[in-house]
Amino acid sequence: MPRCAACGHIAADPFKFCPECGAPAGDEPREERKNVTVLFCDVVGSTELGERLDPESVRRVLGRFFETVRDVVERHGGSVEKFIGDAVMAVFGVPVLHEDDPLRAVRAAGEVREEFAALNEELMRDFGSVIGFRIGINTGEVVTGTDERLATGDAVNVAARLEQAAGPGQVLLGETTVERVGDAVVLERLADLDLKGKSEPVPAWELREVRAEETRRLSAAPMVGRELELQALRDAFAEALDSHSCRLVTVVGAAGVGKSRLVAEFLGGLDGARVVLGRCVAYGDGITYRPVAEVLRQLRPLETLISDQRVLAALSGLVADDEASSTEEIAWAVRKLLEAAAAERPLVCVFDDVNWGEDTFLDLVEQVAALARGAPLLVVCMARPDLLDHRPGWGGLVRLEPLSDDESDLLIAELLGGAGLEESLRERIRGAAEGNPLFVEEMIAMLRDAHDGEVTVPATIQALLASRLDQLPAPEREVLECGAVEGRVFHLGAVQALAPEQAQLGAALASLVRKDLVRPDPEQLAGDEAYRFRHVLIRDAAYDALPKSGRADLHERLADWLETASQDVLEGDEVRGYHLEQAYLYRQELAPGVAGDEPVAARAANLLEAAGRRALARLDAGAARNLFERALALRPEADPAVTLRLDLAEVLFLSGDAAAATQAAAEAAGRARETGYEVGRLRAELMGARIAALAGSADASGGLLALATEARPVFEAAGDDIALTEAWVGTAWGELVRCQYAAMREAVQRAIDHAGRAGYTRWERELPVWWGTALFYGPTPVEEVLRWHETESPRHAIALRQQGVLEAMRGRFEEARALLGAGDAAAEELGQTIWLAVGGMSYFEVEKLAGNLGAAEAAARESCKQLKALGDTGYRATAVALAAESLYALGRLDEAARETELAEELAAPDDRLSHGLWRQVRAKLAARAGRHADAEALAREAVGLFATTDMVNDQAHAAASLAEVLTQTGSNGEAATEFERAVELYESKGNVVAAERARAALVEIHATRR
Repeated sequence: MPRCAACGHIAADPFKFCPECGAPAGDEPREERKNVTVLFCDVVGSTELGERLDPESVRRVLGRFFETVRDVVERHGGSVEKFIGDAVMAVFGVPVLHEDDPLRAVRAAGEVREEFAALNEELMRDFGSVIGFRIGINTGEVVTGTDERLATGDAVNVAARLEQAAGPGQVLLGETTVERVGDAVVLERLADLDLKGKSEPVPAWELREVRAEETRRLSAAPMVGRELELQALRDAFAEALDSHSCRLVTVVGAAGVGKSRLVAEFLGGLDGARVVLGRCVAYGDGITYRPVAEVLRQLRPLETLISDQRVLAALSGLVADDEASSTEEIAWAVRKLLEAAAAERPLVCVFDDVNWGEDTFLDLVEQVAALARGAPLLVVCMARPDLLDHRPGWGGLVRLEPLSDDESDLLIAELLGGAGLEESLRERIRGAAEGNPLFVEEMIAMLRDAHDGEVTVPATIQALLASRLDQLPAPEREVLECGAVEGRVFHLGAVQALAPEQAQLGAALASLVRKDLVRPDPEQLAGDEAYRFRHVLIRDAAYDALPKSGRADLHERLADWLETASQDVLEGDEVRGYHLEQAYLYRQELAPGVAGDEPVAARAANLLEAAGRRALARLDAGAARNLFERALALRPEADPAVTLRLDLAEVLFLSGDAAAATQAAAEAAGRARETGYEVGRLRAELMGARIAALAGSADASGGLLALATEARPVFEAAGDDIALTEAWVGTAWGELVRCQYAAMREAVQRAIDHAGRAGYTRWERELPVWWGTALFYGPTPVEEVLRWHETESPRHAIALRQQGVLEAMRGRFEEARALLGAGDAAAEELGQTIWLAVGGMSYFEVEKLAGNLGAAEAAARESCKQLKALGDTGYRATAVALAAESLYALGRLDEAARETELAEELAAPDDRLSHGLWRQVRAKLAARAGRHADAEALAREAVGLFATTDMVNDQAHAAASLAEVLTQTGSNGEAATEFERAVELYESKGNVVAAERARAALVEIHATRR
């Protein structure tokens, strides 16, 4: 029987054009990737058979074997790919996928086992011999539509090896097949098999039994949402009761959207009605009236409902699977029976999967709905949107849309049954499921079974979507596949560029919209229509069907089209770079190391690098890192790529990966040195020195300042304002480490001037924040610094946190906490891991000023934890010293002492801040322990360290700490002097809260002296 290569339709007679999809008979199948199920069946004992029988007899025996297997395979929707000696290779999913292909293959294997008994009786009668068999079944990705018309891929090899490992009469299944068939079969787990050609043992199961009927599992979770749809069903039933007539309601929705769950909820609420159910199936014998026959069996004995012999005679054939009556007679008889049943008791007749119903059955349902009278009858159909392509006028529609995000969250919570779930996992499940309850349930189930906590798309869902797309007409599949190359949203112009020979583009898109596979979307390219895949998994299924060679060509052609179409689109370089990158990578996968695609790789790298610089300019470290790393991977190993490596080092540092940043800077310096690029070498060494200064290397700030001084004349001679910006940034960084904020401001201003001349956006945007840092730590009063914030409105994480601490100094703690939260959000959004990690120190300052010592300690600890995870030591030394301070204030003295030791160990020799902080805490601990001389010495050392800086607040802290030590040694006069100095310093800075506390301590000392 002829089969259409485009849609898989099998016709009774030869055709020039397919009667189902209209494709020409001569169309050859195109190469594509599919997840199919492969069945190998082999004769056992054929060699011995050849010894006993004449070759002609052997040929006839094997012919009967081949004929039997082929008939069974084709009856279940598979196709025989080839005969190999005395073995048969069959594939389920070629030319057309079905969502239940694995189950079809297993059922075919079960039927082969049954058929062999009859076949052997025949062979014994005719030839005096019998034969045995063995079967292997496996599911996986293959490439089909090649010139040889064979499925090729590892899934085929594994199926063949499973068959070879099977014993006589055994059917062995691979792991993916087992996952897909669920509880429709009875299996026995075998020991893993060592199969030829496989590096690892392969899991295997033996088929014991194929269950007669597939069971459908409804969720045990309460139904979520669907109030309007449920009410529509209830209203239809009420109308049927009131009017004593028939009402038709058809619940339409995509697979998994909850049709069965909604109908079950409706049926569960009925009182006094009789319910009968029938289900259409996708294939098999006698399927036309199968759902009607199921209903009739539930109404038996029919004679008690109706006495009309004409009705009973017309229906008798259906119950006995013998359709002797005409279609008109059967439709009339079914209507009369349902009327009679409904007259006795209100009747609800439910038909599921009506989209698979034959035309004759659908005509019957419409006739019953239109003509049934005199009794309350409700016909409820459930169908996928495909029904409306075939029957656009089908009535009584209740459309099920995806759940909202809130409803999805509620469903997730119900399925978890009170178990916790990380918010990130919840978001990923919600995002992948996009409101489809079945998808939510399947992913939650997979999450329970997963050991790594990863959320993946279950194979059942992938198969369901792939089979739906595979059964579309060829023009519609091509539109989806071309659209999928562009992404979740695609444009009409892109599809036209990728499929210029497609003459039915408008009609195909209109049909896809009707089928709810795509939807019109707001245009993103001026003057070009945009469409969005209804679900991201539909996009993925369409894309996955393309062979990798085809993907490569389409990605490159799309990039060429976007070059003219997306000139005004944000991140156009990134998008075009991505498509060229994909083209290159796919070709490398197919032919590793083969030359010829270097121009594509170079174009991709240039575009990704340009996009990365824009991301770095807006301080989006996460995006920039991703783009730079991909660009570098596309560069030839011989390419120095010094500037690219420098940019990568910068974002690696911002991402919190100091070790990788140091390595990238060193690599850039080495490449520049090899090529004699002196400016590049010095820029790279400055980058490395800047990282080392932050990491706390010995006298790293001195080395950084010296290197910046050495580099500037070289950069000036080259007229390189970008390099000069970085040299002054290095100077500013070194002064920051040394806590010399007046000098830092001067260097920042010079860097800003050079960045402006060079158009160096990355530093033009960040350097004002450095200016704000110098104002924050230096002697500039709080009110003046806050006016600067009000004028400049910086949104950098550091600037927002510093503004928060300044507000806390004025006693405005709620405003302060809100600003700190905004700083966290800014750092997280842009992937600035290092700035996210240091945020706890700002929380420490705010909570300490607010008097929440426990919260202050927890905040400092959190920074310590995150910075340790990043491998940082510079910032961590300060965070540990702050943690020691809070522990001392909480009375946890032993812990505080240990933290001072760690801070001393971590702090670089030129880290005045950290060394001053831990000395203050250790001094107070020594005073508590009665070691007054040590205490005073340490406290005065801290005062001396901060005296060499212009950090007014910290000078005040050191004076207050010395005063506290002096009160414990009995030197109240000197203590009063230090508290007075602390008050003066706090007031000069504008730290109202700290000044008030120091003033209160001073009053207490004076009271004690009186």
